[in-house]
Amino acid sequence: MVTTEPPWSAEDHDRALDGLAARENFPVASRLLPARLRADLRAVYGFARLVDDIGDEAPRALRTGLLDTVDGDLDLLYEGETPKLPQIQRLAGTVRARGIPEEPFRRLVQANRQDQVVHRYETFQDLVEYCRLSADPVGRIVLYVFEAAAPRLLEPSDRVCTALQIIEHCQDAGQDFRKGRIYLPAEDLRRFGCAPDDLSRAVTPTRLRGVLALEAGRARNLLDQGAAPLLAELRGWARVAVAGYVAGGRAALAALAHGRYDVLAGAPRPRRTALPLRWARALGGG
Repeated sequence: MVTTEPPWSAEDHDRALDGLAARENFPVASRLLPARLRADLRAVYGFARLVDDIGDEAPRALRTGLLDTVDGDLDLLYEGETPKLPQIQRLAGTVRARGIPEEPFRRLVQANRQDQVVHRYETFQDLVEYCRLSADPVGRIVLYVFEAAAPRLLEPSDRVCTALQIIEHCQDAGQDFRKGRIYLPAEDLRRFGCAPDDLSRAVTPTRLRGVLALEAGRARNLLDQGAAPLLAELRGWARVAVAGYVAGGRAALAALAHGRYDVLAGAPRPRRTALPLRWARALGGG
């Protein structure tokens, strides 16, 4: 029988959020933002982490049932009823106040369902399509939180979010492999002469570093393509927050390059002290 309880307590999950946010590539709920916006972003982030942690950390036999529970709670939320899971109860006020549609939340659940059955991606375009489920919805939800979800901004937001997701796949390639997943495109691994067990080594082989540099370069292009039109149109706190996300992505790319793409010896992470300058540059259009 599949339990309907989340695999951790609401209190433990809340205490973990700040630590989890500190390890991400961008400040999810910057203290610069007003309290109401911070609370809304925390609710969104809590949902995303709940779904990701079910897909990655819950016992395998329970994952499908737990994702069914999340989908059922989304049904309740959008039918005007009270969800059962505390993380989605906290999300309800944000959804109703900001008018966020359900489709982006459903896509995040679908991404984690896909993770249970799809463990490798053949081409870079296949990986981008996966990011449409796993990453792009978060950016769209954030735009709704800031009341900035104009149709013309959705595609630039998707590019930024896809870029950030690919950067994380580069950073976490060894960790993903240990979970039985390879997000680096198979055709690129073959092109550079890589074997899957290259991802199990203590130090990243040169050939694998070539693949990582290729994917990081593609992510950089996507990030630049999305950031320019997005930041040109956003105003106020929305612009401040999105500039922070862009700065985090650029800092992570710099850390990968500085570490010569040796992600297996220890995932290169940007120094927190590097973010303010990059944030200021992003706000200035640089």
